[in-house]
Amino acid sequence: MLHELEIKDILLIKRLSLEFSSGLNAFTGETGTGKSILLDCLGFALGARGQASMVRDGMERGEVVAVFSTERSRKVNLILDEADIPKSDELIIRRVNFSDGRKAAWVNDKRVSSDFLRYLGENLIEFHGQHDERGLLDVKGHLHLLDQFAKTGKALNLVKKAFLNYKENQKALEAFTKKNQELADEEDFIRHNLKEISDLGTYPGEETELDAKRRLMQNSKSIRENIIEASTLVDRGGAEGQLNSAIKCLEKAAKNIDNILDEPIEALGRAQFELQEAQSGIFDVLSNLTFNSEDLEILEDRLFTIRGLARKYKLTADQLPEFQHKLKEKLTFLENGTKNIEDLKTKYDESFREFEDLSKTLSKEREKAAAVLDKMVEKELKPLKMERARFKTEIKQISPNELGQDSVAFTISTNAGGKFDPLLKIASGGELSRFLLALKVCLTSDQNGVSMVFDEIDRGVGGATADAVGRRLVQLAKNNAQVLVVTHSPQVAALAERHFLVSKVIEDDKTLSKVHQIKGEDSVEEIARMISGDRITDEARDASRVLISGASKK
Repeated sequence: MLHELEIKDILLIKRLSLEFSSGLNAFTGETGTGKSILLDCLGFALGARGQASMVRDGMERGEVVAVFSTERSRKVNLILDEADIPKSDELIIRRVNFSDGRKAAWVNDKRVSSDFLRYLGENLIEFHGQHDERGLLDVKGHLHLLDQFAKTGKALNLVKKAFLNYKENQKALEAFTKKNQELADEEDFIRHNLKEISDLGTYPGEETELDAKRRLMQNSKSIRENIIEASTLVDRGGAEGQLNSAIKCLEKAAKNIDNILDEPIEALGRAQFELQEAQSGIFDVLSNLTFNSEDLEILEDRLFTIRGLARKYKLTADQLPEFQHKLKEKLTFLENGTKNIEDLKTKYDESFREFEDLSKTLSKEREKAAAVLDKMVEKELKPLKMERARFKTEIKQISPNELGQDSVAFTISTNAGGKFDPLLKIASGGELSRFLLALKVCLTSDQNGVSMVFDEIDRGVGGATADAVGRRLVQLAKNNAQVLVVTHSPQVAALAERHFLVSKVIEDDKTLSKVHQIKGEDSVEEIARMISGDRITDEARDASRVLISGASKK
């Protein structure tokens, strides 16, 4: 609920401080005195776009402070918690508009953005006017309003979950079907490639092995010659014979020397053994270096085939086996495609049926609530002197979405037997205002916490109808704790808990708007002016007292 509004150097307002109460708060005054400025200032405090021209002439900055009570607003407190804004008994919003166009805003002394301020403001105050397309006139919001009225929260959450599951299954089915079709179109090509690689039968590292063997075979002649030469140098008539002779000489000498030559003799023995090992190794290598041109040709043919196939698929030779594995996986995918598609189709069908069943349940709840709402609105229209008007909540089936399969539109018929049209098609501003008021009363019958502002919603009506409008505003204030209304209707003003007079004054050759709360005879005088015009008569004063007295009795 709005408690206080302070304005400094905004448009025609120099300095202003107002306190509001629960119930109906009415603003009256002659045309052009600045009643709408108050609503503009309040809207600015709650995030509405402000222009540099809003700052009062000659001032560097203008400022609006709005103080709210939020004890009944769980949503507002949650928003404050999420933004890490300290909470207290009061919510203080301060916004500054500089003459150069810059803006700054604080909530409980914490700096906030304009976007956050607008989000917070939507949960503090609702603005309604006969041309307000953001409110009840916006057909896009009618489904949400009906769901709030019907209390479909539980059913709606189930529908949202079912829709998400259904869309996920649909996406999976479509993706699998697309991939399966793409592979089916390439099946012959895939099988050809797989056969080509499979027939080759290569393995990682084979190219390296073949290349090394090829180099060996190509250089085998020179390698063999070098090895034979080395073998000649260590044959039995050479090094081995000399080692044998050396060992024999040392053994003869050792007979006459105690153990001095043991180590040299053992070392020569080891050398003799190693020499024999070397001779055996050389022999083995020579036996394996027997190649012919046909062997080299066969090896080179396989090596070139491997490399050619790798180039064909833009791979390395070592990547061919992995590519072969992937081709096999694609064929397996194709071979299992029909069954997998059937399984996915089953899951998709089951998820859609679940969504559809839950949507039907939700639709029934909406239809039931719509019938109740229609009767309630038509009942409210009778005291507003619209006995022949009819109201109908139209529910149509649409494509599946996270909110079900319903579209909702509030429609009206102002004449007996006439067709139902959207709210925006009501020609009369007064009729539209009364429709909006009746609908709002019904939609908020069990809601509270959000203050409402009506800008001349009683325009175009008078007498008993204006009184009925005022009564409904009072009822709406009881439901929602607080209503602020700019009015030209004396019947509405007489019903207000607090009555504020907006006027113009001249100070220092400058026009300013002044606002102050009036009561008693001051209120009688203002309502008399609203009845009779510029020339206030005693009859008008008497009529004013009757209105005020009647308001207090009803």
